[in-house]
Amino acid sequence: MLFTNRYKARRIRALISGSVICYLLAAMPPAFAQEPVAWGVELEFHTFSIVAIDPLTGESGVAVTTRRPCVGNAVTWVRHGVGAVATQGRTRLEYGNDLLDLLEHGMAPQDAMERVVAADEGREHRQVGVIDMQGRTAQWTGSEQYGAEAQGDWVAMRTGKNYAVQGNSLVGTHLVDAVADAFESSEGTQRHLADRLIEAISAGQVLGGDGRHGETQSAAVLVADPRPGMSRRPDKVGVDINVCEHPQPVVEMRRIYDTISETLGFRVLRQFEGNDVVQLKVILHALGYLKTESSELAFDDPVISVYDEAAIEAVDKFRSDQKWGTAVSGYVDARTIDRLWISLKEIGQADKVRGQLLEIARVDR
Repeated sequence: MLFTNRYKARRIRALISGSVICYLLAAMPPAFAQEPVAWGVELEFHTFSIVAIDPLTGESGVAVTTRRPCVGNAVTWVRHGVGAVATQGRTRLEYGNDLLDLLEHGMAPQDAMERVVAADEGREHRQVGVIDMQGRTAQWTGSEQYGAEAQGDWVAMRTGKNYAVQGNSLVGTHLVDAVADAFESSEGTQRHLADRLIEAISAGQVLGGDGRHGETQSAAVLVADPRPGMSRRPDKVGVDINVCEHPQPVVEMRRIYDTISETLGFRVLRQFEGNDVVQLKVILHALGYLKTESSELAFDDPVISVYDEAAIEAVDKFRSDQKWGTAVSGYVDARTIDRLWISLKEIGQADKVRGQLLEIARVDR
């Protein structure tokens, strides 16, 4: 990519569209517009997750991954200024809003958890984690989640400062420790909560994660940020990435996060240089868009093959004259090249320019 002075500082306001990305607002009813057939009659998200807050920024969030599709449509719940919930196992969607409602009315997480669990006849099949904005946490894992350890199906929970990690159907209990340790190690590192949550979940995933194999996989991260200007949405959700299905969903979640936040390293940065740039400059010069001190291009100029600022400005002026808009300065695609040649033909310069380019664009053996 070109090094120009057109920098753009963009906060993460991710409502990402595409086949792998879906959305879930906290107030949505259980009837989803995009519900995978694989969910079946009963929701079962045997998985691992982390709920956490950043007391300095007021962010609250959840990250999760599992070997089921569209985990973010069911497991992740946040409410700005209130807290976050992960509801998994034989997932009961109502836990999301029920727990957040109780927290919002001043109830402590442990008391809120005890109330919703006591009212749930299927409690022994559930696993839930909740955190409030004071960093207080509560967790529940029903008895039916245990019993398959001999088959490599492990269950674990761990809490710490400003987080709670919970998992089932895991390759080992050490996985939950890895998630927790990764989150703790990022404390005070001047990073966004979503960034830290993705890193924490990744630490568990690289150790094997969900122990089941041969099924679909998904991952999600959901973060609310109440600070002014950090989200355009009324629910203050700033990051909502839901990789509904992917061979490496956590890796894909990281790629999406880095791309939409324009984090350094998400793409290769370089200055384009080559004979194609020379050809472009010849055409732009012939059309009068690339100005030079003399009437001819200096082919012995050491920067003749570099896509420099002068060429970028010439391309932008040409595109502007075609009444075209672009979000990328200096953008040259097949459509632009076709129009350049059409313009050369219109002024009777196409054949002359082709002759100039014969020695530049050729294949040698």
